[in-house]
Amino acid sequence: MIRLKYSLVIEATDDPAFFGFYSPDLEGFSGAGRSINDCLDKARAGMDEHVQMLGGLGLPVPAENPDARVTIHDERRPARSA
Repeated sequence: MIRLKYSLVIEATDDPAFFGFYSPDLEGFSGAGRSINDCLDKARAGMDEHVQMLGGLGLPVPAENPDARVTIHDERRPARSA
């Protein structure tokens, strides 16, 4: 089971050796990894560090998302509209 405190979006890139990621719940949080698992590992540690940094700067820290989700998609494909 994947346990994250905030939702995460992982996107494929034109370079098959890299994936980008960000959290829609945690403003300013983003990163890159060499695989989906690498992104998940980096996100787990990075989210905690990002929250500590926000608190240390006296900036608002969003509440943890009790329904955090991981979304994986290919950024090269246009998004489908509803």
